[in-house]
Amino acid sequence: MISTSEFKNGMTIELDGDIFTIVDFQHVKPGKGAAFVRTKLKNVKTGGVTERTFRAGEKVVRAMMDRREMQYLYSAGDEYYFMDTETFEQMALSSDQLGNEIKFLKENTNIGVVIHQEQVMGIELPVSVCLIVAETEPGIKGDTASGGSKPAKMETGLVVQVPFFINPGDVLRIDTRTGEYIERA
Repeated sequence: MISTSEFKNGMTIELDGDIFTIVDFQHVKPGKGAAFVRTKLKNVKTGGVTERTFRAGEKVVRAMMDRREMQYLYSAGDEYYFMDTETFEQMALSSDQLGNEIKFLKENTNIGVVIHQEQVMGIELPVSVCLIVAETEPGIKGDTASGGSKPAKMETGLVVQVPFFINPGDVLRIDTRTGEYIERA
């Protein structure tokens, strides 16, 4: 159990049978009445963000999360296989457990798998990944870094808006947090 006065961004807590990560918090001491803590909480399973207010000094259960470094190996049907980089044990995760992160997964990519009480809660991708452009309209001579963009389908199926000078076969660095084009790699 931890007190609301010990809250920090990124801390995980248990509330109503679910696990939440503290995205933001603010201690408020009004002129009248008791102090309270206003928080923004992100559900680890669903990704939904909710706001909740706690009384100052209220106790909540801290959720202990285990993070394991794993390498993505391959997929077979709806299952995606990962290998623990320390013990070399393999683990299969379904596409439901991975969510939208599937579109950033490329073989041999190292990721973090977040586990709570032997149950996989989600994965943590690197900040950016390099992917090859599978399909896009060919680049037009004279179109450089000036404004405008076009859709490009990456090797994993992810569709990203890219500048006009990008061609099929180019390797691009993509931000995994926003899904946006960063630069040519």
